[in-house]
Amino acid sequence: MESGITLKIRLNYGRKGLLVEIPDGVQAEVIRKPAMPVLDDPLEAIQSALASPVGLRGEQAVLQLAAAGVEGGWATGCRSACIAICDITRPVPNGLFLRPMIEGLLANGIPKHEITILVATGLHRPNLGEELKELVGDAWVMENIRIKNHDARHDAGHVLVGKTPTRGTVVKLDRSFVEADLRIATGLVEPHFMAGYSGGRKVIAPGLAHAETITTFHSARFMADSAAVACNLRNNPLHEEQLEIVELIGGAMALNTVLDENRQLSFVNFGEIVASHEQAIDFVRNYCEVKVPRKYRTVVTTAAGFPLDKTYYQTIKGMVGATNVLEPGGDLIIASECSEGFGSEEFSDSQRRLVDLGPDLFLKQLFEKSHADIDEWQSQMQLKPMAVGDIHLYCPGLSEKQWEITGVKQIASVEQAIFESVQRQGESEIAVIPEGPYVEPSVE
Repeated sequence: MESGITLKIRLNYGRKGLLVEIPDGVQAEVIRKPAMPVLDDPLEAIQSALASPVGLRGEQAVLQLAAAGVEGGWATGCRSACIAICDITRPVPNGLFLRPMIEGLLANGIPKHEITILVATGLHRPNLGEELKELVGDAWVMENIRIKNHDARHDAGHVLVGKTPTRGTVVKLDRSFVEADLRIATGLVEPHFMAGYSGGRKVIAPGLAHAETITTFHSARFMADSAAVACNLRNNPLHEEQLEIVELIGGAMALNTVLDENRQLSFVNFGEIVASHEQAIDFVRNYCEVKVPRKYRTVVTTAAGFPLDKTYYQTIKGMVGATNVLEPGGDLIIASECSEGFGSEEFSDSQRRLVDLGPDLFLKQLFEKSHADIDEWQSQMQLKPMAVGDIHLYCPGLSEKQWEITGVKQIASVEQAIFESVQRQGESEIAVIPEGPYVEPSVE
């Protein structure tokens, strides 16, 4: 590699970031969000949102809230409440809003012992110990409120609420959430590579769903749908299923947040789950959907840093997100810490089958099943960038055995990979996406 350096770019990587030096002679187009507003007083903004819920007008909202036991004020008449929070894979600022929300419930007569915080793990592992403390972010909440992890494999912990009208998915959801008088989902709204956007209804399903439900609407036919992509809700089968699941339980409330590139609170709202989610999306679209003039033969991206890049499983989101701006036959270079390694055993098994069978036969077998095997949908999503170009991963933490089942190329240095790609591709202009899947670039 030549020694001349003209630019340094910090990538989102682990907790501290990764400073990458762009080789001399290489021109980097840095793709990031426009500057986002930051709320000067986050606590005041949260309290204001809780005091002024959105979407409580209109016949549909009234029916949903009445079914949830909410009349007049959003907690009036309720005797119990369940607050769903995202698991450790999302940097949701729970420490900012949980206590004000809970204090509002207490003020409305719901006793502490009837309030449950439910970690919406989906099929991910539970969050325990110091990790749970970091996730909740408030010592008072930890000491005073019951906190549980959702367990998608525990049959008795779920309630059968029906089937989705359009596709007939059997819907089983966490009993603690379904049976609460007041149901509140909380989360972060950002691009999601399958469901369009995270937050809102996604916290409920797959977050609080039984394994049978999750593996149905994460099956190959859903994943292969051309509408099941980031930033798209129109005809998106996952989004449509999630909305129908919300209707099956009679609705819910939601608190949605949006963070800027530095993880500062940029937006918060509260209200009826569909209306509040739509409002949050209307806000974040202006920043996370970024137009670029063309595609590139070398694209550098990330898995968004901690906490998303804790595993290779989540790293695939960064690969998929950058595919829109990668020229066919190009090189996709991604940096991800993977401090926890690969992911679940089921995911490892899925990746092993992908590598052994090859993409075509692997995909053929997926379409022969009505239910996905757990976590194999992530392997299916990896096929998208693999079909466009070559994937090069910087991740010192994976073992040799884990590398064998990634299906991608191992690199020892992002800088060296850039240098070699530019030489191989014959193009000195590259694209760099420091925030990874939290930015969704597309060609104008």
